[in-house]
Amino acid sequence: MLSPVTNAQDPTGAFCSSPGVIEQVRYGCSLGALASVIAIPGAIPITHCGPGCATKQFHALSGINAYQGGEFHVPSTNLGNQEVIFGGADRLDELIASTLKVMEADLFVVQTGCIPGLVGDDVGSVVRRYQKRGVPIVVAETSGYRGNNFTGHETVIRAIIDQFVDAGDASLQHGLVNVWSLLPYQNPFWRGDLAEIRRILEGIGLQVNILFGPASAGVAEWRAIPKAQFNLVLSPWLGLSTAAHLEDLYGQPFLHEPTIPIGAKATSAFLRRVVEFAGLDRARAEAFVAQEEKEHYVYLRDFACFYAGSTSQYRLPSQAIVVSESAYNLAVASFLVEQLGLNPGPFVISENPPEELRETIQKQYRALAEHSGAEAVFEQDGKRIHQIVRATDFIGELPIVFGSTWEAALADEIGAPLVEIGYPCTDEVVLSRAYVGYRGALQLIERTYTTVVRASTMA
Repeated sequence: MLSPVTNAQDPTGAFCSSPGVIEQVRYGCSLGALASVIAIPGAIPITHCGPGCATKQFHALSGINAYQGGEFHVPSTNLGNQEVIFGGADRLDELIASTLKVMEADLFVVQTGCIPGLVGDDVGSVVRRYQKRGVPIVVAETSGYRGNNFTGHETVIRAIIDQFVDAGDASLQHGLVNVWSLLPYQNPFWRGDLAEIRRILEGIGLQVNILFGPASAGVAEWRAIPKAQFNLVLSPWLGLSTAAHLEDLYGQPFLHEPTIPIGAKATSAFLRRVVEFAGLDRARAEAFVAQEEKEHYVYLRDFACFYAGSTSQYRLPSQAIVVSESAYNLAVASFLVEQLGLNPGPFVISENPPEELRETIQKQYRALAEHSGAEAVFEQDGKRIHQIVRATDFIGELPIVFGSTWEAALADEIGAPLVEIGYPCTDEVVLSRAYVGYRGALQLIERTYTTVVRASTMA
């Protein structure tokens, strides 16, 4: 997997060959996966890293990203010069013992930072001593130089599955699905989105291990992973390696849906594919789909009244520019092009997905709306992202930008409204808002055209 500090232009493929300075960074380091642990109800991360590392990662992903909040009670070894010289394994042992005395959790996840990775602390042996005593604890090597918080997320998941989940007495539970989708906290809307994904899957007759967020039953769902009939990867690439690993471990098949559905057309089609894959009751599923579509299209009918009567009053957008990580980029781009009828502008994917999966992701864009000419661009650097957008021909178009706070000045420059959908997101406060599924699509339309109306009025 490509490291975020690996230079894709380096023909030697050397590890950590620097691509130079990256302006306007749009992700955390591998240690930032502590946010994924915090997103599991009943789980607590224990960080073995330098002072401030854990705090900076979480508050970057939570605080300046739609002010999501979250309980940040993270014990840390706060390694200093002494541990760099003599090692910090003893300090970690002391911290774990103290944590167990004062904190209660269903699962502890020890995450390593850069210092123990560089000095060679044998963290595994420390943690194994507690595992042998029956303590629910695992270790994940998440040194910052190993990757970003996307790769760290998958490292943490693998650690929990391999060191904590026990398949010894697992019996197959037909209709139970494990869902691997959005990256907690990286996506500002992950809580509401996962709740909506759970709701629509339950609506067609599934029982759902959603695994993260308030909609999850917490660690109990993780223990139930081996019982699932199948795994659902609802993302262009994140979660694929996890699903493949579970297939090897338990023989669980997986369904890969690269595009998270937004809107009735995409959501209904998605649910029908899930029904077919899982062998569910079609009559029940179709009844649910019919009811959801009926409600959805009532609201769209009313929205059409605004749209038809406001084309001259407001600068209604005709072209969509999307700058974000691939999961939301593909989902939002698909909705805007195929269901709202906007023309595709630059679609820039910013989290550095694995090189070997990029062509597969690209095919999803090329399949959007016949002859639309949609293409994705993979770019991490903010300066180059903005150069790509500026080079676009906007003649005859009214663009709208879906991006992050980094795109605010760019949107003003090209005369486009900005809808913030990705990290960092400093002009939105998000608690349970969702943009996916049937109900989330309506909220995305509301936010989009409220932004358009406000921009036109203020202008």
